[in-house]
Amino acid sequence: MLSDLRLAVRSLARAPGFALMDSKGDIVDLYDFRGKPVIVEFMQTTCPHCAAFAGVLEKVQKQFGDKVGIVSIANPPDNPTTVGKFIAGHNIKYPILFDAGQAAYSYVRSMKFDLPQVYLVDANGMVFNRYGYSALTKDIFEGDGLLNEIDRLFASSKPKAPAAAKPAVKKK
Repeated sequence: MLSDLRLAVRSLARAPGFALMDSKGDIVDLYDFRGKPVIVEFMQTTCPHCAAFAGVLEKVQKQFGDKVGIVSIANPPDNPTTVGKFIAGHNIKYPILFDAGQAAYSYVRSMKFDLPQVYLVDANGMVFNRYGYSALTKDIFEGDGLLNEIDRLFASSKPKAPAAAKPAVKKK
């Protein structure tokens, strides 16, 4: 019931685009994921909640495979060395991109914010929901809450079955 109310109250907004370099030197563009949902995470390698969230993202990959895109965006003071160690230490398979602050600001709309910040973007490029770490969102970052949110996203995007046709009434 509460999640239905949240859906009714929030309005969808277009996810800001970005094209950023990843830890391998390739450019990754949000547009590369068009047609499927994407998890966009803003993180730092020294953030303990970001480290725990890497395990959640691994569960997402196992459950949904390539049906869901995953992108983490490292913020300063992270650099190729710290990100490389983070990738190796957590066996990360999804891209970690480098941001100088522009992408983070375009999403968060604030110069200062706590990490991690996660955005669930639907297949049409609209922000379905956003999550900042707190006691209320702990299940998103450390449990199965994100898996449930992705299931909810897929359920909301399924086409509605047409209503059964009413039999024709004969006029006398």
